[in-house]
Amino acid sequence: MLDGAASAGQAMRMRQPQPTPVSPIGGPSPFTSGLRSFAAAALALALGALLFTVLVDPYGSNPLRLRFERPLMDINQRFMYPQVLRSGEFDSAVFGTSTVRLLKPAEFEAVFGGHFANFGMNAATPFEQSEAVRLYLAHMPKLRSLIWGIDPSWCLPEADEPANRFTERAFPPWLFEESGLAGIPHLFNLRTLEIASRVVMNRLGLMKARLPRDGYEVFVPPEAAYDLSRARMHIWMGAPHDIRAVEPPVVLTAAERAGLRFPALDRLDATLAALPKGARLIFLFPPVHVAIQPAPGSAAAANEAECKRHVAMIAATHQGLALDFRFASPITVEDANYWDPLHYRLPIAARVSQALGEALAGVRQGPDFRVIEIGL
Repeated sequence: MLDGAASAGQAMRMRQPQPTPVSPIGGPSPFTSGLRSFAAAALALALGALLFTVLVDPYGSNPLRLRFERPLMDINQRFMYPQVLRSGEFDSAVFGTSTVRLLKPAEFEAVFGGHFANFGMNAATPFEQSEAVRLYLAHMPKLRSLIWGIDPSWCLPEADEPANRFTERAFPPWLFEESGLAGIPHLFNLRTLEIASRVVMNRLGLMKARLPRDGYEVFVPPEAAYDLSRARMHIWMGAPHDIRAVEPPVVLTAAERAGLRFPALDRLDATLAALPKGARLIFLFPPVHVAIQPAPGSAAAANEAECKRHVAMIAATHQGLALDFRFASPITVEDANYWDPLHYRLPIAARVSQALGEALAGVRQGPDFRVIEIGL
């Protein structure tokens, strides 16, 4: 009897829920302690990454950064160039799109003097170019020469609308402002952490810079690899290899000319309000292939001619010149001068530099360039 009662009591005790074990001194459970340790480690890692990016700062933008000359460790010029634009390192510069990127700073230095950089950005919109020039002028009070490539995007009536100010390429407005400490939150991302790590690797001699500080880079294939038949495929893209003039040619009336809108040129003129007195200004319409130029005599050609005239007027306001290479010439009609309809070969780039020197010496027109006259 007693043995049966004892067994029943033991069975009842086994069915009762057992209390949760606690720390001998009443502290948190092991799970809670582990979670807190993980959170503390994650926070320390995040703060360490932020401190690293703030001190290294691959964009050279915040006042707390370590003071050393940063190599340009990313191919996105929009992120890399602002630190050079602020540096005051170059007293002369070229701006524009990829149609000016092959213009060599050393060749301009031989013609114009000064210390040149080429800040052409791939597919840069008029707004992006203006922001770059605005930042550069704010930090270069002793500017010697400014050469600005003008592409057809400047002539579009919708060029300055918000939707057309940027491309699919990321553009960081905060790097083009005097943001100071306000720019630090923009550094806290994996992309910046990666580029900052490249900066350190470069300083240790383990990685080359992605871009030179003067911006000049031969981005086209080596001249030895040039293939004319392949280039022609890119130039003409299946279109007939002839350009037919429109007859009779379109001639705009005074009222039609007055009705044309070039809002991006207003931004161009406003940006140049900060141009230092005595600085040399040259606008340049690069020599693209005739395959992508408007047909002579067409309405598009007439509109483009009026846009060029407006650019020349802005140049004259600042005692500058506007040079036109964008017409049918020995350069632009020859397929062998191009990799594709936009990008000429290196010998043509050298010729453009030479022609700018001729214009500076007073030559108003040559077989492949002309100074744009304002007219009436």
